[in-house]
Amino acid sequence: MSDITEQDVGSNLKIAGWVENIRDHGGVSFIDLRDMYGVMQVVMRDTSLLDGINKEDCISVEGEIEHRDEETYNPKIPTGTIELEAHHVDILGKVYRQLPFEIATSKETREDVRLKYRYLDLRNIKVRDNMIFRSKVISYLREKMTEMGFLEIQTPILCASSPEGARDYIVPSRKFKGKFYALPQAPQQYKQLLMVSGFDKYFQIA
Repeated sequence: MSDITEQDVGSNLKIAGWVENIRDHGGVSFIDLRDMYGVMQVVMRDTSLLDGINKEDCISVEGEIEHRDEETYNPKIPTGTIELEAHHVDILGKVYRQLPFEIATSKETREDVRLKYRYLDLRNIKVRDNMIFRSKVISYLREKMTEMGFLEIQTPILCASSPEGARDYIVPSRKFKGKFYALPQAPQQYKQLLMVSGFDKYFQIA
């Protein structure tokens, strides 16, 4: 939604996302609709369009982009000077029970609950931004390592057990009963194998 600007005022658009907030102002309702890229305020002057919609439902909205009233500008978001007046709404994905935590404050929730409902935790804007930042860092590192002549090679993530002090994380073999694989604790074996094979420098990002 971040690519929708004031230049789109007067245009009829269809957007989709998750319902972040619902505000009823008596005769007029507002929804903050969130996608991967931002938030758009949706105004519903026909409040029947809001029937059956709850927070974190996934919906699509068709309507016209218009300017917000100046006193309602929100400088914190790129779409803070515009809104979408809804003409038609479709529910794409429905929340049928109470969520285990509020998305906006998921980082205050116990870690085991966040991990159990990871798909909800990842909707939190701060968690999402961390994922985006991690992707950018890895992309930058990959580019620089490649420029320096390093090859990116993926070595096996399961191997024979070679304990180095920590307990092995073992994975049973489906084909060989009573046999197990283990997560490699150190990359030396694969590094040495590649060096003997003639690869002088490589990198791997776990």
